[in-house]
Parts: sequence; structure tokens; C-alpha cells
Amino acid sequence: MSHPNPCLEVQCPIQFVLDMLGGKWSILILRELFLGERRTHEFLEALSGISTKTLTIRLRELEKHGLVERQVYPEVPPRVVYSLTQKGKDLQPVMAALHQVGEQWLQQEYCRCPLVTPNHSSQVSS
Repeated sequence: MSHPNPCLEVQCPIQFVLDMLGGKWSILILRELFLGERRTHEFLEALSGISTKTLTIRLRELEKHGLVERQVYPEVPPRVVYSLTQKGKDLQPVMAALHQVGEQWLQQEYCRCPLVTPNHSSQVSS
């Protein structure tokens, strides 16, 4: 017997994306990367309340899913820099839409977000 919702008979695309991004902090880590490359201490400064351990776990998950790239420079001490891959940059319209809905629901003025422009009509280009 077929299920009333045919989307549940195959992998749901929405669930697929949510499984990648559903971990606490993942969306905010991606938001920071839309500002440009980041090092661990920059994430820790920007994301009040995240522990180093949790940050490392989330970055590894995002890297495993192909959204984030980790570059290690052979220096002493080693310098590690994180950036978005093209796949990560593909999330920009989704993140901009979340920002716009959140702003609307909060009924507040525009906040400085790297994902949207002040007039909300165009999006950040990659």
C-alpha cells in the first residue's frame, strides 16, 4: 500500500538538508562564514556560549557534508582557516530567507547581516 504522502516513500529533500544543518550552532557557524574566512577564535568571539568542543564537532560535520572547507597552514603553531565551499554558498538564498522572515516576525529594523542587502531585493553574490 502506498503512503498518502509520496515524499515519505523516498528521501525527503527537506529532511536531507535539515539533517545537515540541524545541529545546534550549524546555521550560525555558516552565517559567520558568509562574512569570509574564519579561524577558531573568531567563531568563539562571535558565537557567545559555544564551547570549543562543540564548535569543533559542528565544523567537522559541516566539512563532512561538503559545506565548509578547512585549510591548515604549515606554521608554528599551525594556522587553521575555515571557509565556505560552493555547496555552502548555495545556502545563501535559504539563509537570506530565514533572515527576512525572522526580521519580519521580530518586527524590527534591518540588522547588518552578510546574507542580505539593505533593500532586501538582492542577495549577496558568491
